[in-house]
Amino acid sequence: MLPFVGSTTNRAGPTILDSNIVTVDVGGQIFQTTKQTLTQAGPKSLFSGVSESHSGVLFIDRDPELFSVLLSLLRTGNLPYKAKAFDVQDLISDSQYYGIEPLLLNSLSNPSQFDAFNLEKSLVLPLNGRDSPSTITTAPCGSVHVAHGSKITSFDWSLTRKSTILTQFTAVDSLLSISPFVAAAGATDASGLQILDLQTGNVKKCLNWENATRSSSTVQAIGSSPEFLFSSFESGRRNSNSIVVYDLQSLSPVMEIDHSEIYGAEIESAIPATKLIWVSGFSLLMASGSHSRLSGVLGNIKFWDIRSGNMVWEFKEKVDCFSDVTVSDNLCGIFKVGVNSGELFFADMRNAGRENPWVCLGDSGKVPVTGKKEGLCCKVESHGNKVFCSKGGEIELWTEVVMGCSKRSEDGLENRVFRKNLMGRVKDMGAPKITNLAFGGNKMFVTRKDQQNVEVWQISSARGF
Repeated sequence: MLPFVGSTTNRAGPTILDSNIVTVDVGGQIFQTTKQTLTQAGPKSLFSGVSESHSGVLFIDRDPELFSVLLSLLRTGNLPYKAKAFDVQDLISDSQYYGIEPLLLNSLSNPSQFDAFNLEKSLVLPLNGRDSPSTITTAPCGSVHVAHGSKITSFDWSLTRKSTILTQFTAVDSLLSISPFVAAAGATDASGLQILDLQTGNVKKCLNWENATRSSSTVQAIGSSPEFLFSSFESGRRNSNSIVVYDLQSLSPVMEIDHSEIYGAEIESAIPATKLIWVSGFSLLMASGSHSRLSGVLGNIKFWDIRSGNMVWEFKEKVDCFSDVTVSDNLCGIFKVGVNSGELFFADMRNAGRENPWVCLGDSGKVPVTGKKEGLCCKVESHGNKVFCSKGGEIELWTEVVMGCSKRSEDGLENRVFRKNLMGRVKDMGAPKITNLAFGGNKMFVTRKDQQNVEVWQISSARGF
């Protein structure tokens, strides 16, 4: 039982409680707190009005141990360490009863609680139908939306409530969460970027690119920043492409960048961007795309300044082009998986203007160009100050090692060192090839080839925290 607080002693008689103190009886156990603490629950909570008018003992017929955890959440804004002893679903249920679910959501989805080294596959979310996931997107709160075939299945932040909508696409290839109940979706074989209501399945708006050939415009990638929505379009005739920038609130077009046309056999001049990432630390948009041909895979990575509409950097990939590429704001670096070598490469964004900024992080430290495409379909994503790279059915975790006396390269920058760890347990090894990696709150989501589910990786010892 929590101790009584806020009391004063009257010399002439017994203890007199401060009028600011509220006494709550939960399942026969007495708690005392202040009116200011209960105010943190918000105007729609069970405690609304209690902080102003209640003077007696408030009785609540619920579990007192769960209440003690939620009371600590109201006091500090964070869950106490003892919360790890409880099942997260029990806390969710009681938080809904008290009307403080949003506070619990913010605490559970705090990215600072993301412990990459202790993540394990602890939950599998089943999908309806026979289609495997094509793409997934997450919200900061930890909810996840999964495209499989023509359907999109959404799981709320607690991963207990599931809903599925049917889209107008044969298959959804690009998906981006805009808000908890709204997403942008597109396909490589159908025209238009659709803004979908994930609760009803209704199309709120359809955005199209008016290209010179007046043909349909298919969506190759979607990205966003706090202000803008980005969409990579390709004409239905596949002879031109562009990236259109929209205002995220009004969805009105703001500008068009990276407009390319194919003239004759110049395939390299019009590779559409198939991945768009906003780099907030530099206020730049990364757009990357590749094309496979008989002589190998070629591609480009471009960084765009949205304010001016100008391209800042460009990497032309020909020797060991990327299978996938990402940017880490925290690590100030670009990471790619070589499609031929299967090795992970790093480029420091501080010397991105160099002719060849890539450093191989693989065990060999070399670039074995075998032509066997060992890195084909490998995925790489960053989260916080960690980089996650899939190799077949396994996941590599890369972290930077701070060296006491780092040598400096010719350009005066320190040579940075990264270390690799394999994630997961032995029983999880050898699973089908990974097709998607995504992060939301303090969880990692994984999909695999020919599997009709989504794996949830979290800290198993914390039982969901």
